[in-house]
Amino acid sequence: MKTEIFTFDMPADLIANEPANPRDSSKLLHLNPEGKINHYHVRDLADILKKGDVLVFNNTKVIPARLFGTRGEAHVEVTLFKQIDLSSWEALIKNSRRLKIGDHILFKDDFFAEVLLKKEDGPVLLKFNKSGAELMGALHETGIMPLPPYIKRERNGKESDKANYQTIYAKHEGAVAAPTAGLHFTESLFKKLEEKGIEKHFVTLHVGGGTFLPVKVDDTDQHKMHAEFGVLTKETADRLNQAKKEGRRIITIGTTSLRLLESAADENGILHPFEKDTSIFITPGYKFKVIDAMFTNFHLSGSTLFMLVCAFAGIETMKKTYETAINMNYRFFSYGDACFLEKQK
Repeated sequence: MKTEIFTFDMPADLIANEPANPRDSSKLLHLNPEGKINHYHVRDLADILKKGDVLVFNNTKVIPARLFGTRGEAHVEVTLFKQIDLSSWEALIKNSRRLKIGDHILFKDDFFAEVLLKKEDGPVLLKFNKSGAELMGALHETGIMPLPPYIKRERNGKESDKANYQTIYAKHEGAVAAPTAGLHFTESLFKKLEEKGIEKHFVTLHVGGGTFLPVKVDDTDQHKMHAEFGVLTKETADRLNQAKKEGRRIITIGTTSLRLLESAADENGILHPFEKDTSIFITPGYKFKVIDAMFTNFHLSGSTLFMLVCAFAGIETMKKTYETAINMNYRFFSYGDACFLEKQK
């Protein structure tokens, strides 16, 4: 399928550089099963959902994965991309062509990384001199939040992003990008959902740096998704399977939890425990096995995430939906507004 099908024009001034305050005051576009569009705010979500609905959240936690260091007198900017083991990460490095295998990048007097491997126009493999919890501590002390490039910030970022670019239920460290649909949720909204009789469950998918990379090929068949590590426990899989059996809707909060559930399901839609990488790439024609509806942000033109929502609700339907959002000045991308998409009849 030609990737140009998934492109659209959007004014740059609709890109959100700051989140809504409070978080659940963001606008919410609702696409119902008949293709009708209604407009709400995220705080109204409990009114749209049905008693017994099941929401699935991604509880990954973003780490301060952007680092500034030196190699000799040269300045080096590093963005961690994917964890390989307790001390090694693949990283995106500006001007990485100048690096050589064996080079050391110094971040602080007692914190550095060695270049182990370089890929042509791809990530660089770094091995840090710290490991596990000690490495995470050094990242928190030295790094800044890895905001996507379309959010404009000074070199050292903003202190407020440490809280803003993290869901209130973040638990397991390892992501280098936030599961941004979850940024809209507040304790107040959780209380409304609970009062309505709506269940919530948690999975973990450590969002990798590949979520920011553009699709550079002309055909979707030629695009290679970067792998991300995910966990679905047996207990959660069993509860979701039971809810599905009872005819209750499974609704994912964000594309990351959706991709994990679809990766963990067999051809009959039964979920199984999952603890490994997934590089699932969902495009139109994909048969969804588990998901009944999804809550997500507005995504970049031509991105794999826009391809995913087109696979769920239809290409023309989503293009018209996005056109409506643009005309009504919805805010786009990570700190932007949200939409609730139901399966189309």
